[in-house]
Amino acid sequence: MNITEPTIQVGILSANEIEFVLNGTFASNGKNYSGKHKVAYLDGAIAFDGEYLKEIIFEPANKEASFDLIDVVIGINFHWERKENQRFKGALKIIIENCILTAINCISVEDYLTSVISSEMSATASEELLKAHAVISRSWLLNPIMNPVETTHALSLRQETNKYIKWYERDAHTHFDVCADDHCQRYQGITRASTAAVEKAIETTRGEVLMYDGKICDARFSKSCGGASETFENCWAPEHHPYLTKVVDNPTEPAGFELDLTVEANAEKWIRQSPEAFCNTADKKVLAQVLNNYDQETTDFYRWKVEYTQAELSEIVTRRSGIDFGQIIDMIPVKRGESGRIIELKIIGTKRSIIVGKELEIRKWLSNSHLYSSAFVVDASDIIDGIPQHFSLTGAGWGHGVGLCQIGAAVMGEKGYTYDKILLHYFRGAELKKIYL
Repeated sequence: MNITEPTIQVGILSANEIEFVLNGTFASNGKNYSGKHKVAYLDGAIAFDGEYLKEIIFEPANKEASFDLIDVVIGINFHWERKENQRFKGALKIIIENCILTAINCISVEDYLTSVISSEMSATASEELLKAHAVISRSWLLNPIMNPVETTHALSLRQETNKYIKWYERDAHTHFDVCADDHCQRYQGITRASTAAVEKAIETTRGEVLMYDGKICDARFSKSCGGASETFENCWAPEHHPYLTKVVDNPTEPAGFELDLTVEANAEKWIRQSPEAFCNTADKKVLAQVLNNYDQETTDFYRWKVEYTQAELSEIVTRRSGIDFGQIIDMIPVKRGESGRIIELKIIGTKRSIIVGKELEIRKWLSNSHLYSSAFVVDASDIIDGIPQHFSLTGAGWGHGVGLCQIGAAVMGEKGYTYDKILLHYFRGAELKKIYL
């Protein structure tokens, strides 16, 4: 496979009005623009400069030009959600999408990756970690663009009587390739300055991707696997990818554990204890390589605990699910994945009992934002007339746990593993190939 470097479209911001600043000269519809501007959705069109348009593109006059978008929301629906102004290279495209405006950044793959690596983790990360992340981010991005779609799973919701199973497809975007938030890959343009190390990692691995059976891998990653990675089909569509299977995040299997974590007793022991793993670290130097300041607001990654009163939990579950369960009596794992993550959870209330899945939907129903992961065990206490007054959730890991574990990979880099060894630890059976120069 030999191609030229693609240009991609990244959805950044959606709003009725979008303010932006053009730093340098940009051309659009035969006119040149610079400085501060605003577009608005009005009467089914984009109102700008006295005209009403269906689409507008601002092309930079040179590579030095950039543009700022005002009040971009980052961390959407996560515990650290906030707004910030962001700066981008490339072209700015404004479209109408679902009766509001969407700002899109048209950017080359390698420039996009420079930002993603700087946004996803600290630019002070080790060279091998940066190179590993460059390869998986490039692979994840190019997978749907370069691989022909053989099967489609547009239906991401399976709802039956007393059963609600939902997953979130990466192809939810129809007017651009990827979004800029954690739903895809965290992309913040050139807002956070890259370093020579990031630029070197991108250049060293330029055009390099993970491949399996002649196709670019759908290379997933999360913050912390919790000691064992999860399989693709337990988090998303029912498709098996041999390179996205369970991996114990350690050179050898930790002693004293039965590692079939689909078995409840094994999973409970695994989650309640703290087995050896690459991602089992409290080393601030290592964590700082992966985590930006707002991620470091979270202090527990490998093992964590969340406490709820009956009133808090029943209110959260009702509000987040849209279903009135009444008081919560119990929460019982129905199905666990290979990493111990709950794939289907039965929530028993005084009014309703429903099985919910997959992992992200469980995390959404049980938190004001998202639980760190669905690998948890439940302890109910202070039971009055059969109704627990207190719930404690003890959990493992942060994120879906599929593919590369960012904290684990950071530790591997510190231990002297090269980027190819890091990648092939998490993506078993895959191989590295350069598809463009």
